[in-house]
Amino acid sequence: MTSQVADEAVPEVVEPFTIGPTWKRGPDGRFILPEYTLGWHCLAWTATYLQHYVGAPWRYTAEQARLTLWWYAMDPVTNRFLWRDGVIQRLKGWGKDPLIATWSAFEFVGPCRFGQVADEGNEWGVPAGQPLGVQHPAAWVQIAAVSQDQTRNTMTLFPSILSKRAIEEYRIDLGKEIIYADKGRARIEAVTSSPRALEGGRPTAVNLGETHHWLESNQGHEMAAVIERNATKSADGQSRTLANTNAYEPGEDSVAERTREAFESAEAGRVVDTGLFYDSLEAPAEAKLTEEWIVPTLRAVRGDSIWLDIERLKASILDVRNPPSRSRRFWFNQIVAAEDAFLAPYEWDACRREDAGLRPGDEIVLFFDGSKSDDATGLAACRMSDGFVTALGVWQRPANWPQDVPWRVPREEVDGTVDQVFADYRPIAFFADPGAGHDDADGERYWDGYIDAWAQRYGKKLKLKAVTGGANRHAVLWDMRDRRRQQAFTEAVDRFYRDVLERQLFHDGHRMLRQHVANARRRTNQWGYTVGKEHRESARKIDLAVCAIGARMLRRMMLNSTAWAKRGTPGKGRVVVLR
Repeated sequence: MTSQVADEAVPEVVEPFTIGPTWKRGPDGRFILPEYTLGWHCLAWTATYLQHYVGAPWRYTAEQARLTLWWYAMDPVTNRFLWRDGVIQRLKGWGKDPLIATWSAFEFVGPCRFGQVADEGNEWGVPAGQPLGVQHPAAWVQIAAVSQDQTRNTMTLFPSILSKRAIEEYRIDLGKEIIYADKGRARIEAVTSSPRALEGGRPTAVNLGETHHWLESNQGHEMAAVIERNATKSADGQSRTLANTNAYEPGEDSVAERTREAFESAEAGRVVDTGLFYDSLEAPAEAKLTEEWIVPTLRAVRGDSIWLDIERLKASILDVRNPPSRSRRFWFNQIVAAEDAFLAPYEWDACRREDAGLRPGDEIVLFFDGSKSDDATGLAACRMSDGFVTALGVWQRPANWPQDVPWRVPREEVDGTVDQVFADYRPIAFFADPGAGHDDADGERYWDGYIDAWAQRYGKKLKLKAVTGGANRHAVLWDMRDRRRQQAFTEAVDRFYRDVLERQLFHDGHRMLRQHVANARRRTNQWGYTVGKEHRESARKIDLAVCAIGARMLRRMMLNSTAWAKRGTPGKGRVVVLR
């Protein structure tokens, strides 16, 4: 089959994939700004006390100014910051270190805590009704990284960005690893991988540098945990942490990877949103590493960092000595899948359609993958008319569930969801894999009774039965321990993969389905390759991906069935698009 992707025209202007508020526009086309923010005072203070070089007041780009306004956004009722911690993810060379240095200086000696609401005509020019800040009485700012070289990138900027006025007024004593102000009352210090030495401190602001390099092997995880605990116990509860990162390499289990997954889980509603600010500007899923795509894509992804030389970056991307995955991570700011990944996130995202949701009465097929406690339980649907696939439900142990308290998939809730699906749509096939979990009470598998009940309740409505011959015939039960079914599913995995790459499949961007697809890894068997978790005990679930593959497989089985062929006889007037 010829790929449809190769025939697509390259747009003159590439629209980047954005996370966070910085590049969001309202209906009038203007950028959305926070309603109430200390950021206005930050912009005024940095323009007064910081410099690009001697005699040149500090000026942010428009993008950096919007980031400043959003990072310092506050609740107008409580006058507390909206965000507890944050992440800025940009391409290499964007200018993360200078931005972080200016915010660190603001936290160090600037008016970084709420003082009062601005009146008209205040000395700072802050809009009336916006917050005005005051200095922290005992500022302690940390520049954290897993190596001294990384902290040096930021620390060496302070002597050049702090103006003579700032040094004199705040009595700043410039040092290489610690900078003091007001005779030691305030300080900025560089800290590296020594979690025990950090334990117990009460910093007022911490900047975590290049968290894609923070790994278990270099104590990055332990260091991040200590920093989070220290910030949590701050006296005023307003101490915050801010990480900056390039696109991480999946599978390394870096702090950056864990944080992105936590953010996406919160966005999907699987875990509680704890106030994580995440802002990223990435190449769209369809962007290619070809001459035609590179220039417009780089213009989109670099944002306002016009100092990045497009032609120089283009040459690096086209250099065959540089792996494509590295170019995508560094210059397109895309999170590229691990080597054994089933699909890359950008490949899956390229098949998304905003207006593709199921409509009441749609004719669909369903695939269910059951578990008891460790894995997730999922239910996915595929529409018969066009092959659209989506998730209808997923149940897995909540991230904040106590480790010493048993958790079981709520079968009654799942059963209620199945009932609702049959009420809202027209399922004509429904296969369910019960999984291996057993019920502690009677020794039966955890889902056997419910699957039998679904067959009795809905079997007459189903045009394709899961098991058709012999004494074991069943309308719904499709046990994947059977070797023939393993082979059929393996073939479905390959078909699913090709359909995604050739854009013969589309979905609605369901966040948990996307996460499970991204978690899936290729695993070989005697028939080819199937999908599996990265390892047996991994907390990264893939069950919704299994359900989506199964639903697409079931649709194809339905299209090739006798029952479907009879529907297509002359006089029926039915047209089906095969995808």
